[in-house]
Amino acid sequence: MKNVSSILVGAALLSGVALSHDARADRRLNSLHDDVAVRKRRLLVKDRFEVAPLFESTINAEFQHIIGGGLKLEYHLSDMISIGAVGVYSKNINTKLTDRIVPTLEKSADPTTREPSQTEFTDHLNSMPIRGAAYVSLTPWYGKLAAFSQAYVAFDFYFQAGVSFAQLKSNCSTSVCNDKFPGMSHMSGADTVPPDNNPNNDPPLNDGSRVGLYLGGGIHVFLSDFLALDLTVRDYAFSDNPSGADYNADLFVGKNKATGDDDNRFLHHLFLGVGIAIFLPTEVKRTP
Repeated sequence: MKNVSSILVGAALLSGVALSHDARADRRLNSLHDDVAVRKRRLLVKDRFEVAPLFESTINAEFQHIIGGGLKLEYHLSDMISIGAVGVYSKNINTKLTDRIVPTLEKSADPTTREPSQTEFTDHLNSMPIRGAAYVSLTPWYGKLAAFSQAYVAFDFYFQAGVSFAQLKSNCSTSVCNDKFPGMSHMSGADTVPPDNNPNNDPPLNDGSRVGLYLGGGIHVFLSDFLALDLTVRDYAFSDNPSGADYNADLFVGKNKATGDDDNRFLHHLFLGVGIAIFLPTEVKRTP
């Protein structure tokens, strides 16, 4: 009898579970069950054109700080995806490292030593008057900050990847960079002149156009529906030799002139930028 009672109780419990499941499945759901999480949300970037005057400066420069201003243009295809371009014109100033090095160098050039003179050192340094990038941007996160339940500020975080370009410039005069045959033998009359061991008068070969990788990340802090503070870290990565000197210690600069300067290496040029983003049209759309 006990076994029969146990079987009946178990069957009743199973039946109750099934009925409970069916009851939950057939119950009436709230009208908000299938609704969106946020209603009447402002679409602060979707289908809008962004124009951002900006200022940026290097944060990892070795010998020359690069400071300049430019413009960012970007079109937001959706809340998350956009395409854009940035271009900057810059000036350069010496870093503290350069100011410390120069007084320790010889005032006059001495071809018998490996040490460059003050002029040889400074004239080989290059600058970056023009740079920019074309990129695709992803905005995965957005939100709103509240201060004392009164002031609300919208923000979003974005990441960028694309192609960078830069124009490098070196101003080494012919009186300093006067070796026309760096590291090579050449004929002088009836005699062959052996390669020299003085890289300090070689042309720096660290100027010209560069193309490389671009990475960036930043935040928009919206001051209104069409104005935002734009803070960005940008990385323009390409081949460069900021010192223009004999980096690999082979006694001359630019060993293989047919394929490029072997003293160059792939460098990351990091910049911190700040701008004011203007979004057009100025009126925002809202979700249902």
